[in-house]
Amino acid sequence: MCGIFCSLHVGCCGHTGNIDGGPNNTAYHELSERLKVVNAARGPDAQGTHHIRVQRICSGEAQAPSPSNTCSPAIDLEFFASLLRLRGDAPVVQPHQQDGDVFCWNGEVFEGLNVNASENDGAKLFQSIHTLSTMDDLPFLLGRIEGPYAFVYYHAKSQKLYFARDPLGRRSLLIHKPSVFNPYFLLASVSVGDDQGYVMEELSTDGIFCLDVGQLCESKEVTQHFDSSLTCIPRQIDRRILPFAKLNRVNTALPPDVPPLVPSLDPEILPRDLAIAVDNLIDHLNNSVMLRVRNIPRRASSEKGRAQVAVLFSGGIDSTMLAFLAHRHVPLDEPIDLLNVAFQNPRKIQVQTDGNIGAIPKREKKRQLKAAEINGVLKESTSYMVPDRVTGLQEVEEFKRICPGRTWNFVEVDVPYEESQAARAAVETIMFPGRTVMDLSLAMALYFASKGVGRLRISAATDDYQPYTSTARVLLNGLGSDELLGGYGRHRTAYATRGWQGVIDELQLELDRIPTRNLGRDDRVISSHGKETRHPFLSLTVVSFLAELPVHLKLDPRLELGLGDKMLLRLAARKVGLLEASTRKKKAMQFGSHSARMEPGEAEKRGDLMIRTVSEP
Repeated sequence: MCGIFCSLHVGCCGHTGNIDGGPNNTAYHELSERLKVVNAARGPDAQGTHHIRVQRICSGEAQAPSPSNTCSPAIDLEFFASLLRLRGDAPVVQPHQQDGDVFCWNGEVFEGLNVNASENDGAKLFQSIHTLSTMDDLPFLLGRIEGPYAFVYYHAKSQKLYFARDPLGRRSLLIHKPSVFNPYFLLASVSVGDDQGYVMEELSTDGIFCLDVGQLCESKEVTQHFDSSLTCIPRQIDRRILPFAKLNRVNTALPPDVPPLVPSLDPEILPRDLAIAVDNLIDHLNNSVMLRVRNIPRRASSEKGRAQVAVLFSGGIDSTMLAFLAHRHVPLDEPIDLLNVAFQNPRKIQVQTDGNIGAIPKREKKRQLKAAEINGVLKESTSYMVPDRVTGLQEVEEFKRICPGRTWNFVEVDVPYEESQAARAAVETIMFPGRTVMDLSLAMALYFASKGVGRLRISAATDDYQPYTSTARVLLNGLGSDELLGGYGRHRTAYATRGWQGVIDELQLELDRIPTRNLGRDDRVISSHGKETRHPFLSLTVVSFLAELPVHLKLDPRLELGLGDKMLLRLAARKVGLLEASTRKKKAMQFGSHSARMEPGEAEKRGDLMIRTVSEP
């Protein structure tokens, strides 16, 4: 995991070498320093900065400044990158540089490039790109590697800047295009919010972007020629087989007949095609987890015996399956942290105190909640036994039975209301450009869970605890299973209205919008703590396998909840011995942790509404 910041602007370059930054120059430099700070937090192990001044190429050579050419067009490029060392024997300071080329890498290569345990994947990928005979081959190189990434690459010979995210958008990269009042081009892993008109947006995952910096040198106005200098290169250009260039389409084949109902999750009585699919899912997911938990370097010898891997853990089937598979590959003498978050929620407390107040008029409801706070209801000892805490504790007991010898650190991250509200402004800034009610409730849960500051229960028979802070820098996240395996209620609705064709269409829609929904926001939030989230369900190998499966092998909306939704995953969980987890019903993270709807009146808010910032009345 790394933080990336790249900036570009046009000025006049004479023999003194000065750059005229244009309007708002002071404000820009202040913003630049703030962006370096927030992106440095993503990579606390090393940071580096590199500057380049680019001038128009004349007759194949860069035009040099001279006294007679006191105002030749020039471009000033700045590259900043930070490093969270999760690969290799030693930190490798970015940006990578050679022969004028510059590379900022935020990602992990899990497949397609031979990287041994002692090597840094970013450095190795840089050499692969640098030695390409032509940059036209860049899509073919990237299409053969699997893993989450965002990068910026400056190619000196062609004076072109390349930047992109992986096809699923698993790593954040934000873009600000130059405007009349803010004539600077910015790329950054995370922003400082909606600041001084520098509105940054998620970079599209549609292709690999190329900015012709040499062409921009023809003008002192970046805004005038920017769009014509920017192109999007398709990831798949010809018929060459590129396994990771794009997402596979969902299998459109309808069941040939009415598929038989699966009476139970017993793996011994399954139809042959379904039994094979179960085994294949276990194999694919097991390999994906293995690639994401092995060879994680320790920062110091004093960390021996501390967890290297943690799971964002609710006790639901997704996180439970990942934790179980991690157990197969993490050394047995190393604990695994299970991060379980719970929020003190005033609205929930009031309901528990006074009963269901759903029928009370909104104004009276707000008055009662305010009175409860004043009277000290929120200051009393609050139960943090939210739904995710209950299922999490239940699943730990199952782990103890089927995973002998493993130490499971069930980290209870309890978030008082005052603490969550104090952090709200920071969370809103980090998650930007996400601005909806749902963005905030999900981001709050991820922010505190990934921070990993909580307590461990000393004994299951007592209420004695000890403080605990997780040192794990790799966090496994179960995101993606609902989209790929049909875990949402809308999949049942699609079946009820349009049958199996409706389910297929809904699954395709889910796959299409994965890159634009949660992943960039989640990456920004979790990485703010100097940690990295990894998504085994979203390995492109796993995604392709599940997309190609016939729909009736993945889910069966005819069956009850806890059986038909994500049926294939439930069968896989049952087969590996996770009997209790295999039948647990889905709970959205924001409701399972009580991070949603914490304030008076919020029960009526839709998740897609824009939030009101903490500074607004």
